[in-house]
Amino acid sequence: MAKLILSMDGLVLKEIPLSKERTTIGRKPHNDIQIDNLAVSGEHAVIVTILADSFLEDLGSTNGTFVNGKTVKKHFLQNNDVIELGKYKLKYMAEAVPGASKAADFEKTMVLRPGAARKPPEAPAAAPAAAAPAHVATMPAAAPAPVSAAAPAAPAAAAKSHGDTQVGVTAASVAAAAAPVRHAMLKLMSGAGAGKELELVKPLTTLGKPGVQVAVITRRPQGFFITHVEGANKPSVNGKPIEVQAHALNDHDVIELAGVKVEFFFKT
Repeated sequence: MAKLILSMDGLVLKEIPLSKERTTIGRKPHNDIQIDNLAVSGEHAVIVTILADSFLEDLGSTNGTFVNGKTVKKHFLQNNDVIELGKYKLKYMAEAVPGASKAADFEKTMVLRPGAARKPPEAPAAAPAAAAPAHVATMPAAAPAPVSAAAPAAPAAAAKSHGDTQVGVTAASVAAAAAPVRHAMLKLMSGAGAGKELELVKPLTTLGKPGVQVAVITRRPQGFFITHVEGANKPSVNGKPIEVQAHALNDHDVIELAGVKVEFFFKT
């Protein structure tokens, strides 16, 4: 299990195991990791842990979040990364998992904007039928909520580093990717692009509107689950807000976040 080592001026203060899917960091008492210092915002950052992977996200803090001396908005955490919050440091330590992905940072993902649908990329010549849908329709102008995904990559290959992105997607363990799970889809139910579909080909897919409401859908051996990542309000499934824990998705569930409805269903 991954853990954080909290220190200040070289003095170790505490060790925190990342046993939850969502670990919040901030000055307010309700945070999982409370740092009572004025340099730290009330709700400063969050670490979301999915299977063997953890990623850090700044929650619009006043003074910013730094990793290894560089400011970040979203960052895929790697062993020995040092998160800096004012004078405090959180060292990320993770046990090596055989066959796990070694993404250096989030892969770039598409962010669709109102009225500007993107063209799908050309399929590889060797296997044109295997290419995943490259985009979904743009969201309504009144409440844009982009849906992002990335094409599948070879599990053994390391993902390219593209710096900070608006929405992140990272591969989970190879074991999870190889597990026999039914193929699932997302279908837009509102806006000009209603009816557009997106196949969930990655172990982790992020959807929503950065800065407003973001959630991740993960593919696991047990099925597909949605987890809240960012935003004051949690996404709803079939009209009911999900809990802090991951919520299992069933065929034809209707997900609503950032003002947009998306249907989850299994391919037949």
